[in-house]
Order: sequence, then C-alpha cells, then structure tokens
Amino acid sequence: MTMVRLSELPMGQHGIIEDVDAEEHFRQPLQALGFRIGKEVRPIRQALFGGPLQVRVGSVNIMLRRNDAALIHVWAEG
Repeated sequence: MTMVRLSELPMGQHGIIEDVDAEEHFRQPLQALGFRIGKEVRPIRQALFGGPLQVRVGSVNIMLRRNDAALIHVWAEG
C-alpha cells in the first residue's frame, strides 16, 4: 500500500484514511461527515476541468472540492 492524497486516488480505487491535514475549524465538519482515520473511502467520479470529486465514505456519497480532498491522506490499496 502507498500513501497518496485523496485527490490523487484513482476513480473506483479504495483507500483507508490515514490523516486529515486540515485546521480544526475544517477538520471537525469533515469528521462529522465520516472522514475519520481508519475509514474506507473511494472516489466515485469527478467533475470536468478540475471540479469537485464525488467520494464514498462508508455508505454516504459526498462532494468535495479538489483542494479539500488534497488535505486527506489515504493508504491506497492495490
């Protein structure tokens, strides 16, 4: 397994969250949405021209700006 940013994880590939490198005022809402260390995450699709990513965390789909997804470090499986 290799460590990558969530924004760099290929579509459909699973990863395990290792770290959320965000300031506290942004980390708390991310954690409330399910972005916690040890949780499985998978990018589902991306908007054109560097737009937001649709990400599945557990059974929830969430849209994240690409620069926000870059704050989440994951272990890429495979």
